[in-house]
Amino acid sequence: MLKKKKSIKKKVKVVKTKKKIASKKKTQKKKVIKKKIPIKSKVKIDKKAKAIKKKTEKKKAAKKFSEAKLPPQSDKKVNNRIINPAHYQAKKVKKFLEIKTIKEKKVKKIFNTKDHVVYPTHGVGQVIDIEKREVVGQKLEMYVIEFIRDKLILRVPVEKAKSLNLRKVSKPSKIQTVLKILSQKAKIKRTMWSRRAQEYDLKINSGDIEQIAEVVRDLNRANNQIEQSYSERQLFELSYDRFLREVIAGLKITEENAIKKIDKILGRDKLKNAPSLLN
Repeated sequence: MLKKKKSIKKKVKVVKTKKKIASKKKTQKKKVIKKKIPIKSKVKIDKKAKAIKKKTEKKKAAKKFSEAKLPPQSDKKVNNRIINPAHYQAKKVKKFLEIKTIKEKKVKKIFNTKDHVVYPTHGVGQVIDIEKREVVGQKLEMYVIEFIRDKLILRVPVEKAKSLNLRKVSKPSKIQTVLKILSQKAKIKRTMWSRRAQEYDLKINSGDIEQIAEVVRDLNRANNQIEQSYSERQLFELSYDRFLREVIAGLKITEENAIKKIDKILGRDKLKNAPSLLN
């Protein structure tokens, strides 16, 4: 009897232990089920993680760039404000990159190669070539102008041709009308020579053929008895040469014929010992 009772007790204990183990497993499963995350929330978490990764990568790249290209940071005070040169360096780099991305501007060409043009401060020249050059990351078209008289070559951007008053040589019809100015009486103002000299100089460097003709007319001395100062003679020779070059290019005649034509109107052909203007 005792043996039977002991065996029954053992069986009861085994059953109880099994029940306890089963209950523990159930509770563990419930806990696991509670911890399970829905699919939508998983997608959101993945997106956030990707965004954080991108931010960290960008920060790392920025640090590498600053370490490689920018100088070591040193704070300075200007008007009681701390200035970091590295910040301004970065701005300069940005501006440079912005300038590089500028596209080539298309501007209408006024002149072609072999055209004769008038540059105000140098007179008549010829367009030899139209070349392209890169200036501060921007492609520019430039007129290459040769001045044979001065042995000079100038490069003028196509964009700035109008603003610099670069123009074509006057047409034959205009030159014929301007030649009449030379036959008019000289209009000399009763002012100090220094002021008049400044006015004449401005007219000569204006590039306007009519104003240049007026200077030639006013400073012309067709009579041997009238003395002319050195500065007057210099201005006369300069204006005469500028006017002569445009007459040659505009009328397409030789230098000798142009000199004869102008001197006849000015009355200089009658001078016996006329100074050579072109030497």
